[in-house]
Amino acid sequence: MAFMMMRLNYVHPDPTDPNEMSDRYRAGIDLAEYADKNGFAMVSSEEHTATAVGWSPTPLLTAAMILNRTENLSVAITALLVPLHDPVRLAQQMTTIDLMSKGRLSITTGIGYRPAEYAAVGKEWKRRGKILDHCLETMMKVWSGEEFEINGETIQVGPMPYSRPHPMVMVGGSSPAAAKRAARFGLPLQLPAAKPEIEALYYEECQKNGTQGFCIVPEAVAMVHVVEDPDKAWAELGQHFWLEASTYDSWQPPGQTSAVHTHATNVEELREEGIYQFLSPDQAINRIRETGALSLHPLCGGMPIDSAWQSLELVVDKVMPAVSEG
Repeated sequence: MAFMMMRLNYVHPDPTDPNEMSDRYRAGIDLAEYADKNGFAMVSSEEHTATAVGWSPTPLLTAAMILNRTENLSVAITALLVPLHDPVRLAQQMTTIDLMSKGRLSITTGIGYRPAEYAAVGKEWKRRGKILDHCLETMMKVWSGEEFEINGETIQVGPMPYSRPHPMVMVGGSSPAAAKRAARFGLPLQLPAAKPEIEALYYEECQKNGTQGFCIVPEAVAMVHVVEDPDKAWAELGQHFWLEASTYDSWQPPGQTSAVHTHATNVEELREEGIYQFLSPDQAINRIRETGALSLHPLCGGMPIDSAWQSLELVVDKVMPAVSEG
């Protein structure tokens, strides 16, 4: 069976328009509900703070709203900037969502690559690795259900999560430090791109620490919008893909790796690169048969809401039936 997922991050060229952004947040939840009723397995999101394009600032809140409106799909926050959060409060918030959704939330921790995000919440950029270690250690203590000391006080935190021993937490990153951190805590490692040497280091460190885990490596990544006429879509809607891709590119420090990091300098190059794709229903069917999955990005970069619905409905009405028939 094909793995069908949808990404939502609400990037928009003008997030100051209250009516537009209200409509988009509401549409995202409606799209997720429709996707859930039609066999999608996952909605993904990520976290960024203090962006001019409104890039997914509160993914836990949106995850909770989506999970409340759905019955089966999971929500994966593929980069939650854990050092920007209070770890006790974060663990409690995740527990609440985990209980409400019966275990359908997962997160991948990130430390980010924008000092401005740390400045925005009064956290020290240079200590981000140590802060993440402290957060993970504290969250695990919260989820143990046992008493522990923090800031000179002994506390015990309830309720316990639905998922045991705790909600799914993965460590994200492509550095040796990320691999060692994941192994030390006995957590899975999520790589942003293929890095065989980091994957090998992770398993070596697991063995050293006496922990067990697994490593997820993205393959054949593409953000897809299904349309009847891809050429027309690139001409009329390509700027929406470009807004997200170019914004993300502008944040990347030297050496940063990611399967969705573009090196294009314009819309034409972005199309040629293939990370972002407008596909016809037949092309989407072929992609699923080749890769086993499809990742829709219906509201990408301010994509019109009507176009988002058309993309999802084309997948449900034309793509998925053809794939299920073989």
